[in-house]
Amino acid sequence: MQQKSKLFLQALKYSIPHLGKCMQKEHLNHCNFADHYFNRIKLKKYHLTKCLQNKPRISELARNIPSRNFLCKNFLSSKQGNEKPLSENMDAFEKVRAKLETQPQEEYEIINAEIKHGGFVYYQEGCCLVRSKDEEADNDNYEVLFNLEELKLEQPFIDCIRVAPDEKYVAAKIRTEDSEASTCIVVKLSDQPVMEASFPNVSSFEWVKDEEDEDVLFYTFQRNLRCHDVYRATFGDNKRNERFYTEKDPSFFVFLYLTKDSRFLTMNIMSKTTSEVWLIDGLSPWDPPVLIQKRIHGVLYYVEHRDDELYILTNVGEPTEFKLMRTAADTPAIMNWDLFFTMKRNTKVVDLDMFKDHCVLFLKHSNLLYVNVIGLADDSVRSLKLPPWACGFIMDTNSDPENCPFQLCSPIRPPKYYTYKFAEGKLFEETGHEDPITKTSRVLRMEAKSKDGKLVPMTVFHKTDSEDLQKKPLLVQVYGAYGMDLKMHFRPERRVLVDDGWILAYCHVRGGGELGLQWHADGRLTKKLNGLADLEACIKTLHDQGFSQPSLTALTAFSAGGVLVGALCNSSPELLRAVTLEAPFLDVLNTMMDTTLPLTLEELEEWGNPSSDEKHKNYIKRYCPCQNIKPQHYPSIHITAYENDERVPLKGIVSYTEKLKEAVAEHAKDSGEGYQVPNIILDIQPGGNHVIEDSHKKITAQIKFLYEELGLDSTSVFNNLKKYLKF
Repeated sequence: MQQKSKLFLQALKYSIPHLGKCMQKEHLNHCNFADHYFNRIKLKKYHLTKCLQNKPRISELARNIPSRNFLCKNFLSSKQGNEKPLSENMDAFEKVRAKLETQPQEEYEIINAEIKHGGFVYYQEGCCLVRSKDEEADNDNYEVLFNLEELKLEQPFIDCIRVAPDEKYVAAKIRTEDSEASTCIVVKLSDQPVMEASFPNVSSFEWVKDEEDEDVLFYTFQRNLRCHDVYRATFGDNKRNERFYTEKDPSFFVFLYLTKDSRFLTMNIMSKTTSEVWLIDGLSPWDPPVLIQKRIHGVLYYVEHRDDELYILTNVGEPTEFKLMRTAADTPAIMNWDLFFTMKRNTKVVDLDMFKDHCVLFLKHSNLLYVNVIGLADDSVRSLKLPPWACGFIMDTNSDPENCPFQLCSPIRPPKYYTYKFAEGKLFEETGHEDPITKTSRVLRMEAKSKDGKLVPMTVFHKTDSEDLQKKPLLVQVYGAYGMDLKMHFRPERRVLVDDGWILAYCHVRGGGELGLQWHADGRLTKKLNGLADLEACIKTLHDQGFSQPSLTALTAFSAGGVLVGALCNSSPELLRAVTLEAPFLDVLNTMMDTTLPLTLEELEEWGNPSSDEKHKNYIKRYCPCQNIKPQHYPSIHITAYENDERVPLKGIVSYTEKLKEAVAEHAKDSGEGYQVPNIILDIQPGGNHVIEDSHKKITAQIKFLYEELGLDSTSVFNNLKKYLKF
């Protein structure tokens, strides 16, 4: 049996200028601040980098849009921040953390997150859904609730867990790695746990309890990647399952979110640019839902609740960036919203968490991470600038009203735990083993000037002791669509590339969301070419400033990021030597004209409607990778595609590949002897998932391709990969 443990982590905090202003009272002075959180871990010789979230965050309402892209400086004194002695009041989690401090970080494997409810912890152990008493969660004394093998699925895993309020039932969503299809099971908790029901194709789901103490499960049903139907079900003697709501506009989808205090279940009806929220009373779920504000085109809003007030994160008003507003719960319409907190320009709201006396905003400003802690009693604001190495947040469920835990991560550094403690007004950082990458690598925040003068942020990593960076290989990553940030979470294969001397560059081009909603607006529809210009400017800037050269430069992207990469290969192939793409979107024109595909109607706001708008059609023709292939020299390209991918149809990828091979062959005929023909490889993997991040076969194939194309020795990189991946 694998050893299991909970990890409790401490940390430091940094001081910084605040990112916004509170509209009612003065801010507190900036202070030095600095946490707790736990995850189930296994002690192994490699990392598993999937960390599942069990409780949806407000930000997930935006992140989970069905689209083609799914999925400080002044430290406290060292004496104060790095003390190791175990204090008298140290809890069990911190004692475990202290014992594990000396373990090399690469021996930790983060596995499926758990959910804590009442006195139990619920999680997956092997092929089973299990629970154990909280105080016994560090040993193997657990109760099996359900064996996943009963579902007869290939390598099933638990994607999400919800426990009914009185712990009479537990619901779990189960998936497999090679499919987006899911099954929600409901298990009755008793001396002999038994599966009470199962529902296919469930996306989001939440429990509430009615006036008669009966547990009611609300869930959304997903058909062809679209969530349009909401159901509610009860179990036991009064079993029923009925449709509660159907969204008729095909460009919208529905997502359920339970407010932090469980007072309201919110039914969020959303498109790419517009939202509408209904409140379902968590105490009277059979009553008709209450509409907060009817959908207004271009207006997005998300809702939290505290003390009979609604806190609304919305882009309504000028500027059209997110701001925090509030209103009484019994007067929710937009005319009653009062401005409470505004964000500074070029700020992305990553997430929001609500506590009894505080609201915490997780922010990205000018490519750096911040946390703003708003005191709800006095409207004070404390703003914390986080370490410059950090590139992303990892949020998790937290029911502790006194602490706000979170993790920070980067592409080359495993997550590190932090907790803001409200009583102390400080941010605490995990102590103990310091990842060596901190000293052996550098992270740079750079900017490139695009054709129109816009400054485009980049995040660059390389070894500290690298000499003559112009002769080092460079891997550039880009996305630039749907207002989504470029993924910056830890990837072991990125870590080993830096250790092996590579430069990594992440280009935060327009169309993404790194600088807020306007950054997205400036790179969608008939501004999509801005993202292409940004990408070209980033690569040229890197070369001009001595980071590698075209013959050692590779470009990588997945899903919708393939649009910009494919477009650059057509317009400026001389900048690149090799390209790797995964499930890439390459045939924009034909895909967006095919309304029978599941996501076409939902994505008209991102790409345009070439079927009915000639302007959109002509504009897409200008950049669509498949439409602009011509006989010329191309970089070598490795494409990974998935046989039954519903988000990016295989047909478009095959068509692009065949057309590209024809153009390459035609160009080779006219290039004479000695011309090195680029390799065009299409690797079709079985399965129906859109992107399988942890596929070792995919990772090794891509790295092998890059090393061969750039003429590099791959011996050491594969030896280092074995520290992280199980071959």
